[in-house]
Amino acid sequence: MTHYVFPPPAIASVPVVGRAERFPVHRIYCVGRNYAEHAKEMGFTGREPPFFFLKPADAVLAVPAGETGALPYPSLTSNLHHEVELVVALGRGGSNIRAADALQHVFGYAVGLDMTRRDLQNEMKKQGRPWSIGKAFEHSAPIAPITPAEQVGDLAQAAIWLQVNGAERQRSQISQMIWNIAETIEHLSAAWTLQPGDLIYTGTPEGVGAVVRGDVIECGVAGLTPLRVQVV
Repeated sequence: MTHYVFPPPAIASVPVVGRAERFPVHRIYCVGRNYAEHAKEMGFTGREPPFFFLKPADAVLAVPAGETGALPYPSLTSNLHHEVELVVALGRGGSNIRAADALQHVFGYAVGLDMTRRDLQNEMKKQGRPWSIGKAFEHSAPIAPITPAEQVGDLAQAAIWLQVNGAERQRSQISQMIWNIAETIEHLSAAWTLQPGDLIYTGTPEGVGAVVRGDVIECGVAGLTPLRVQVV
C-alpha cells in the first residue's frame, strides 16, 4: 500500500450523459487559433500549422446539466475573455495516431469554455514569454457533461454559439475549423503520448470578448448539452 506525505487531491472529473460513472481527467490540451475568422481576429491568416497549450486537469469546472456553474473572476486581470469550444474526450490513448483512425480513440464530446486572462496573455506575448498565466489558472476550463460518441450525430456541420446575458457574441460552425478533430488528434499524438482521460479543447470561433462579475455565459454546440456559468 502506498503512503503519501499528505492526502492526494481528488481526481478532476466530468459528468457523462446517461451514466452514473464520471469521466476522469488526465490532461487538458487546447488548440490555438483553430477557426479562420478567429485567427484573423487575432492577427493571423491562412492554414498555419496547429499549435497547442495545456491547462492543468484541475482547471476543470464541471457543470451538471441544467445548472449554472459559479465561475470565480480570477486574480491579476481586468480583461477576462470567453472562448466557447467543442471539447473532445478521449477514451483510448496512443502516439502517432493516423487521422484515419483518430475518431476510434474518442469517448465523447462536450461544450467547454477556454477562459483567458487576455491582458496577461498579451503582455507575455509582447515579451516573448510563455503565456500559461493567461490560460492555465483555476476554473479556466468550464465544461458541460460529456455525451458519449455513439449518442452524437455528425458534428461536422454543427452550430457553435455563445451568449452573454442573452446577447449573442459568438456563432459559427464546427466545419469552420482549420484543423478538424481527426487532424488535431494526429498532430497532438505526434508530440505527446495521449491517454484515456485527455480532453482536447478544439479552438474557438470569432467574437471573443470580455466578461465581468455578474455576467451569465450560455454556450453550446448543436446536439450536445449546453453550458451555463455565471461570473462571480
